[in-house]
Amino acid sequence: MFSFFILIPFILIIIGLSFYVVNQQSVAFVERFGKFVRIASPGLNFKIPLIETIRGKTSLRVTQLDVEVETKTHDNVFVRITASVQYRVLPEKAYYAFYTLDNAEAQIQSFVFDVVRARVPNILLDDIFSKKDEIANSVREELKEVMNEFGYDIIKALVTDINPDAKVKAAMNEINESQRLRVAAMERGEAEKIIKVKQAEADAESRILQGQGIAGERKAIIDGLKDSLSDFHSNVPGMESHEVMNLIMLSQYFDTLKEMSAHGKMNSILMPHSPSGVEDLAGQIRNAIIAAKKV
Repeated sequence: MFSFFILIPFILIIIGLSFYVVNQQSVAFVERFGKFVRIASPGLNFKIPLIETIRGKTSLRVTQLDVEVETKTHDNVFVRITASVQYRVLPEKAYYAFYTLDNAEAQIQSFVFDVVRARVPNILLDDIFSKKDEIANSVREELKEVMNEFGYDIIKALVTDINPDAKVKAAMNEINESQRLRVAAMERGEAEKIIKVKQAEADAESRILQGQGIAGERKAIIDGLKDSLSDFHSNVPGMESHEVMNLIMLSQYFDTLKEMSAHGKMNSILMPHSPSGVEDLAGQIRNAIIAAKKV
């Protein structure tokens, strides 16, 4: 009876060593005396205690590996390129993935270095940014062909960062800024040119309309003077034409004074400021007309 109680702990230990759990999206590799016998799937599993052992476990989840590669472009500019490789272990080839490669990440990293340093030196620095998808596809195709034999599936390869030397980056930014400033200056010059042309066209049109207005105004004045002379001759017999003109000009003189008093900011040339000055002005005009006729 006493020996039975001694065996109970030993039995419990044996039972504990017989069962093990494999997590979801993982597989375990069971060996018997150092030889592979089977792959354990997720869940509760049984193994022969003291005979079979769990050699290790492998995750079947998608894993991302970021690899930074320093290389130079076709125009001899050194750049740092970061390539992100997404991969996973194929369930049907988990045995090869576990037992064939000692360090899968190092293997993938070596292939990324090889592909990037073979492709980028044939591309100019300005073209790398537009051809980063081609570089990523080259990395994926190269890795997929090789790593599939070892039980790995390359899902996606991305070029996530292209970082030239700091001085080169500053020079590129300066060139870009200069180009944008030149384009802005050209656009600003075109805008100013359009404004000046439109302003000149507006001024010319304004002057044409102003001249037409002045011509119309003078014609209306002449027509009015002619009508006024006719009315005076008809209604006031015996008045000479020059007397009628003096009277009309005197009336215009007072109308002008009235207009100037109503608009204090008008720009005007002042003639002799007296009623007799009107008669003198009329005499000067009359004498000029007579002299012109004699000539």
